Amino acid sequence: MGAIVALSLAAMASGISMRMTDPLLPRLADEFHTTLGQASWVVTVFAVAYGLAQLLFGPLGDRFGKLRVITWACVASAGTALLCALAPGHHSLLAGRLLAGVAAAAVIPLAMAWIGDAVPYERRQPVLARFLIGQIAGFATGVWAGGYTAEHLPWRTPFVGVAVLFLAAAAVLVQARRRLPPPVLQPPGRPGGAVITMVRQFRAVLAQPWARVVLVVVFCEGAVVYGPFAFIAAHLHQRFGLPLSTVGGLVMGYALGGLVFALGARVLVARLGEVWLVRGGGWLMAAALVTIGFAPAWGWAVPACMVMGLGFYMLHNTLQTNATQMAPERRGTAVAAFACSFFLGQSVGVGLAGLVVDRTGTGPVMAVGALGLLAVAAAFNRQRARRAQTGTAVHV
Repeated sequence: MGAIVALSLAAMASGISMRMTDPLLPRLADEFHTTLGQASWVVTVFAVAYGLAQLLFGPLGDRFGKLRVITWACVASAGTALLCALAPGHHSLLAGRLLAGVAAAAVIPLAMAWIGDAVPYERRQPVLARFLIGQIAGFATGVWAGGYTAEHLPWRTPFVGVAVLFLAAAAVLVQARRRLPPPVLQPPGRPGGAVITMVRQFRAVLAQPWARVVLVVVFCEGAVVYGPFAFIAAHLHQRFGLPLSTVGGLVMGYALGGLVFALGARVLVARLGEVWLVRGGGWLMAAALVTIGFAPAWGWAVPACMVMGLGFYMLHNTLQTNATQMAPERRGTAVAAFACSFFLGQSVGVGLAGLVVDRTGTGPVMAVGALGLLAVAAAFNRQRARRAQTGTAVHV
């Protein structure tokens, strides 16, 4: 479907914007004469703004049409990327990244919600996985572009590039919307109503016990995955003396692992089911973080990053699929709450890691993240089994 391709392009731009600052952190620390932990706030403020803005965009998507809101968000994201490119100092860059997080917040969650509206549950997880190829490609491109820029280009360069990509995504979305019939463009469902009713909408989602479980789990997942992940590039650069451009290429293996899942999602979902996707994903990521944090040579990071990407999408895609079914009549709001929890978890994880990394180094941060992942996967499967015992339908 052309709409899926258009949404994937928008997700790619959003993914680049999210991750391109990770390998730039050592360069930004030098540029602004600050510490690595303080430089990491460019990651934290984006994640905080991205998460909190979901409280607005979920109801707006339900009210005005998800694809329309995504299109305008892409235009706004292009503008905020240019603000970052023009930032004269660290604090103005932080302000630009905060606004960038707000603008980009509509893209991926509302795209997931629209897919949830248009695709039946039994076929939804593979379709979501194919859509996420765009986000995965964005993560890979963002990490590579950030690393290459850190060694060879002015640090402002990737912000200009992502602004151009957001404008291209907006143009493609306009064309895709024109080709969709009204029932597909805005599938039937309960509208969000006026923005002032959004508290009522979120309260209705939170009234669902399973929704509360999914939201808490994804908050914790965001913290224990992206707290360590934001420092992988800096870890490999500092411990092994690798150029940041090389490190950016290594971390791209994470996206390659995600691509393996996206291409094989139909088979993996059918063979493993949700329980083993969650369990296997947690163990794969934990093993990868321990390997990256304590391996004696940098070469171990190559397969470890790939394994981490595969494990992340095994776990996270399962949570995403559950999120699209938490409250079908308020799907935009429900998926927005999911994304809000995920990115607030990221902000907490990166913020806490940034506070301790200057004192303990990056290795212990990786170890704590690994333990946290095992706990998150086990907790979700335990709650899922408890839900099944109560007689509530559970999809497999």
